[in-house]
Amino acid sequence: MTFALGVERSAGGQPWRWRRSGEPGLSMDALVDELLLARGVVRDDLERHRKPTIRDFLPDPSCFQDMDKGAKRLANAVEAGETIAIFGDYDVDGATSAALLVLLLRRLGIEPMVYIPDRLMEGYGPSGAALVELKKRGASLAVTVDCGAQAFEALQEAKDAELDVIVVDHHQCATLLPVAFALINPNRLDEGQLGAAHGHLAAVGMAFLLGVALVRELRGRGIFSDREEPKLIDLVDLVALGTVADVARLHTLNRAFVTQGLKVMAGRQNLGMTTLAEAARLVKPPSCRDLGFALGPRINAGGRVGKSDLGVRLLTSTDPEEARTIAAELDRLNEERRAIEMQVCEQAMEQADKLNGAPVLTVMGHGWHPGVIGIVAGRVKERFGRPAIVIAETEDGTGKGSGRSIGGVDLGAAVLAAKESGLLVAGGGHAMAAGLTMAPGGLDAFRDFIAERLAADVERALDGRSLLLDALLAPGGIVGDLCDALEAAGPYGAGWPAPRVAAGPARLLRTGIVGDGHVRGLACGDDGKSFKWIAFRSAQTELGQALLTSPGDRRWWLAGTIKRDEWNGGNYAEMHLEDASVA
Repeated sequence: MTFALGVERSAGGQPWRWRRSGEPGLSMDALVDELLLARGVVRDDLERHRKPTIRDFLPDPSCFQDMDKGAKRLANAVEAGETIAIFGDYDVDGATSAALLVLLLRRLGIEPMVYIPDRLMEGYGPSGAALVELKKRGASLAVTVDCGAQAFEALQEAKDAELDVIVVDHHQCATLLPVAFALINPNRLDEGQLGAAHGHLAAVGMAFLLGVALVRELRGRGIFSDREEPKLIDLVDLVALGTVADVARLHTLNRAFVTQGLKVMAGRQNLGMTTLAEAARLVKPPSCRDLGFALGPRINAGGRVGKSDLGVRLLTSTDPEEARTIAAELDRLNEERRAIEMQVCEQAMEQADKLNGAPVLTVMGHGWHPGVIGIVAGRVKERFGRPAIVIAETEDGTGKGSGRSIGGVDLGAAVLAAKESGLLVAGGGHAMAAGLTMAPGGLDAFRDFIAERLAADVERALDGRSLLLDALLAPGGIVGDLCDALEAAGPYGAGWPAPRVAAGPARLLRTGIVGDGHVRGLACGDDGKSFKWIAFRSAQTELGQALLTSPGDRRWWLAGTIKRDEWNGGNYAEMHLEDASVA
């Protein structure tokens, strides 16, 4: 593979490569096709991906193991008016999954019970005590969402109490499965080829598919002959939020979910979500980025440092005053979460820095708040470019951990293997994220196991790392119309990276530091056209210093993403600079 623009080592210390061809001078339509092709779309399937719809990507729900069995049991409960309980995880995926099923069941005439465990007191996943309590309160059927795939003891206790449980999950499964009336999970090891192809779906995506199967089953029974059939498309805004916040790969059906979900969100149909957007001070309809960085963290804040059921209550609220109160509380808790996160992050970074480039950076601290360790693990991963696991040690020495991975390194499978090897009390997850519980004194053995197991994968991932570029532009090509063309191949997120372009050659003008260590400047090309650029938090980096000290006559290639300049309006755009190289 050749180096893009001949850049073998940039100012940021990395090679540049074309994601595909880097052919200059493409028309806007051709550029969109190139972006899709570079993200794995085959040429014969371009039309379906240009404007992804749920109809075009939705599989027959029956392709998943236990889906029909679960849908029939749920349909029986709806027809008989049974008491149904929804047991959800405390994160955004769990909250949106639970909310989706609550809203659907309401439209079918059922008001379900909702149970969200307390992160600090109960931990992750269903407990036998909680499920038995739901049975005592009258539930004959429980649906767990975004949890349950590893709940062997809890589900056995539920079965012994004669509570039917449908598990809707997406986390890695072991060879043996827990007892459940139905276990719906595309990552079951015995899943068929079509079902397994949807292993990238978040739990909320699987909950939506269960909803499709349920409505189809009820339709077949004639239940809608005298009542209105629920419109599942009205709930796809929840699917979009949960999918993005859970960092699920935006391929195929997930990309369609998010595309259509953003449209539903713009229609302000969900009172709670609309109120939360107002609390987050979003003045425009939410974008994909807003889901991940504005709405998602606020929903998460309830489970992290507040009351775990606040997110579900908000997303299912029909009372404007209640919705405003909950949204304001989540906004306040999010600020509290940020302060806690900052303190833990500083200590975790200090530990990680002393691990001398270990394949997996596993750090632990006494008294760290378990509600922020997942976020901190993500920060450590971003800083050092390798998988990170952050563990909060409790008073009795037990460790509660959360990990985040890099592309090409399956952290969830490794954590599950550590559990099966007896090194963890509990553990599991998916490729990019995992959670665990560790017995006192188990850090060193676990750290050695996880490092040895993933060392080769991490090395391969790091060796293959380079800055990938989608297109080459003249400085005069960085305009607002380009932003529209680039957005046409979105939405962008995990597994579907935002387009990165190179522009130049250009001289740097008016370069300086602004804000919290950002480097900003103006670039002028040989064509006499100029554009603004900004490199965030780069003033103390090699890249920032190279830009700040560049002689005025030096010509550069600049690489980054293109964003519309909202301040000036019109057809202006600027580059969010990620790297640069002398031309």
